[in-house]
Amino acid sequence: MIIPDTKDPNYYSNDTHTNMTSPPSLSSRPLSPPGKQTLPPIPPEDDAFDHHSIMSGNTQNKNLVRGASTSQRSGRSISAYSSDNRLTLVNEDPSPSYTKGREDSEVSLVDNAAGMGYSKAYNDRKYADLEYADPSAQDRAYAAGTGINPLVQDVPRNTKNNPLARFFEQGKYPLQQRIEDKKRGIGRQKTPFVVWVLTAIMVAVFIYELVSQQRAQGSLISLKPYVNPMLGPSPYVLINDGARFPPCMKSVQGAELSTRLPCLNSTSNPPDPTCPLAEICGFGLETDDTPNQWFRFITPIFLHAGFIHILLNMFAQLSITAQIEREMGSGGFFITYFAAGIFGNILGGNFSLVGSPSVGASGAIFGTIAVTWVDLFAHWKYQYRPVRKLVFMTIELAIGIAIGFIPYVDNFAHIGGFLMGLLVGTVFYPVISETKRHKGIMWAFRLAAIPLAIVLFVVLTRNFYTGDPYAACGWCRYLSCIPTSSNNQCQGTGLQSF
Repeated sequence: MIIPDTKDPNYYSNDTHTNMTSPPSLSSRPLSPPGKQTLPPIPPEDDAFDHHSIMSGNTQNKNLVRGASTSQRSGRSISAYSSDNRLTLVNEDPSPSYTKGREDSEVSLVDNAAGMGYSKAYNDRKYADLEYADPSAQDRAYAAGTGINPLVQDVPRNTKNNPLARFFEQGKYPLQQRIEDKKRGIGRQKTPFVVWVLTAIMVAVFIYELVSQQRAQGSLISLKPYVNPMLGPSPYVLINDGARFPPCMKSVQGAELSTRLPCLNSTSNPPDPTCPLAEICGFGLETDDTPNQWFRFITPIFLHAGFIHILLNMFAQLSITAQIEREMGSGGFFITYFAAGIFGNILGGNFSLVGSPSVGASGAIFGTIAVTWVDLFAHWKYQYRPVRKLVFMTIELAIGIAIGFIPYVDNFAHIGGFLMGLLVGTVFYPVISETKRHKGIMWAFRLAAIPLAIVLFVVLTRNFYTGDPYAACGWCRYLSCIPTSSNNQCQGTGLQSF
């Protein structure tokens, strides 16, 4: 019995088979010659479905994607029955638009599907007529590279990408994503690089202070002739290391360079021996007749009065201050931190007792605390229990002011740092504005804060060098001094000479 080859396309071209929808039965087929029997060909079994190879270049199933057009098939496969029920061959080229997609073994069925609800710019590289999409690794990489969250729907994309727009957080992040990040406490960056570097420097400088104290008096903590309540070096070692001390910075009546003070190595009470003020100041002032060490507005930021002082400051810096850097970014944070720290020392130099040395990063840290107040009032409706948060922040501020009355810690550094932190923080802190009114108010504050900060710096610096701060504000000294017999009731220079 001879069985015809039904795979031959000519077999169905005969008119007698026009209406056939299946191969003829065995009874109607001619018999094969005696002694020779041909079995029907065994159709090839379907291979196991491998979605990794759907888009590979050596497959016949390039169009097996849901929603893809079926009007064009590869010429290597039968496409469909014709209108007269005949199987026909279609020799068409693959869809040119589809060949633009990825054709590798790692692509998924829906890798080229359109994103549901994505922005037009995101959908331009996808097929808009596909029914659904599953975010693939490529999608996530696309989103990560541009900062756009592909799951955020119907959010107008801000196309501003210039440096100024990025600096004020007005660049590539959609508004709703920024609001969600604010509620979750996610800032501009993950790692507070500046805080870590500053903390390492301050710890190293404090070790240097302890070494200086050990060389001078033979102990790490000053006990004679003065006891340091912060458990650290003597005040004269702090002055020699760079504390803010106005007699080393300008001419002060009653505290001239020839004034005799306890030497660094003095441990007796009354102190013996004594040394001239110029030698205590150091930094080459022994050979100079004019006190001009202006850098003492900056160096006190890196110095600390003792173990208690540095532990408190570093705890605040690694918690509150570090979070502010994450939210602001390192650039704006760096400017705010040092503007607050330097201005705090300028304000303290004007109104504190000129004979009291001052050290510490408290002014700079208070400047970053002020930024949290900017954040609270600018983003009131995004805060969790804002009234409760305001109460706790007020208590924290009061505690910080109280600490400012401890010896070697200047309250004016706290107050000045907080004030400058409000001004500079308003300028550099990224504020979310949903309405034009809110945005206009914030820009009005920024435009007012910039000249006000400059004026305060110029006026108080000039007043420090040319005027009499006590004449400008006679009662201000009591904001950083508790009247006692040891400090002459906060009168005079506060400097005890011998």
